[in-house]
Amino acid sequence: MRHTLEGRLHTCVQSPVAGILSTVSGIAKAGLIGLTLVLGGATQAQTVASLPANAQAIENNGSARPVAAWNDFCRRYPSECAVDTSEPAKVAMSAEIWKTIVAVNRRVNGRIKPMTDKAHWGVVDRWDFPDDGYGDCEDYQLLKRKLLRERGLPQRAMRMTVVIDELNEGHAVLMIRTDRGDYILDNKTNAVLPWDETGYVYVKREGHDSMAWTSLGGVTSPTATANR
Repeated sequence: MRHTLEGRLHTCVQSPVAGILSTVSGIAKAGLIGLTLVLGGATQAQTVASLPANAQAIENNGSARPVAAWNDFCRRYPSECAVDTSEPAKVAMSAEIWKTIVAVNRRVNGRIKPMTDKAHWGVVDRWDFPDDGYGDCEDYQLLKRKLLRERGLPQRAMRMTVVIDELNEGHAVLMIRTDRGDYILDNKTNAVLPWDETGYVYVKREGHDSMAWTSLGGVTSPTATANR
């Protein structure tokens, strides 16, 4: 994905951070239905049997314009962008939900092969589901959100989020808002991290009260876990 992001050129290409490319195994060719996710197997790098440590909640900082490709995605998949205010705005975290979140993040990261939008779709920027087994950062996160919603998590609490990554480029992650703080699902790592342990600069995300996006003020994560 390449587009202008807050005055920056947004390049969403999976980079070889923490050996992530070595975890990509196989290409899902049978479409989304054929993407079998085994939830409940042991994860390697992150313990899922217990609750995560408490995280901070990131603060909103006014309104923001959504990514242009998001608007196109919403025209094609309106239910993916609708906000149901009867849903909880935060996930009530439990050990089982944490286990599911970590497992979905790991399995999608391992089954989708990274590909730029230009190579995949022939356009500069497109947000879509990686039904053919290929995608870039936002496609990974859209699939994760869909699968987690199917497993009972409220969509309202799972917000697509735009950040500046360790390469000083635009990047899309999935933020899950919980009663223990805000956590990030990322195609660059299998670890589900508190937002303030990613090393990213947070630009904007979907709002949880309407389809409007909200600014995150360019707040910088104080640690650089994702950059090592």
